Amino acid sequence: MQRNSKSAPVDPKRGPIVLVGMMGVGKSTVGRRLAARLGLAFVDADEEIEKAAGMTITEMFERYGESYFRDGERRVIARLMDGEPKVIATGGGAFMQDDTRKLILDHATAIWLDADIDILVDRVSRRDGRPLLKGKDPRVVLTQLAATRNPVYALAPIHIKSIAAPHEVTVDSIMEQLVAWH
Repeated sequence: MQRNSKSAPVDPKRGPIVLVGMMGVGKSTVGRRLAARLGLAFVDADEEIEKAAGMTITEMFERYGESYFRDGERRVIARLMDGEPKVIATGGGAFMQDDTRKLILDHATAIWLDADIDILVDRVSRRDGRPLLKGKDPRVVLTQLAATRNPVYALAPIHIKSIAAPHEVTVDSIMEQLVAWH
């Protein structure tokens, strides 16, 4: 666990906690458990995007392309960040978009969940429906994405390493880091 001293996070009782990181790192699963531990609501941004669009993310990518999806993603995340404090799990590419990243860094506690490629490959192989992996070798794609994305994810003020252990271990690590900030 590392702390990035570039900015201090928002108190989770006053603003959202936003989980960022690669697909398969466990943002949704960890996010649900973190929200329960903090007594906050949990929202999966990808699920909200699908509800708003009336189609799956895969369908959005296929019909309209990634830029259309990213624009809708930014608008949905902005809407989710308004209102009551909550824990928000974002899609793997959300934090890569300049406007979305600025919104998150300026108005939320951003937490980068990170994991080794072997863990990510194992986890993504359990679930279909990831447009960036369709018809490709997950290890190759994830390695390339990590090389590009990890330096950007590192802008999040809290960095948590997810290991091959129960998700509660990751939640415990997040809780320790949140307490250390306050």
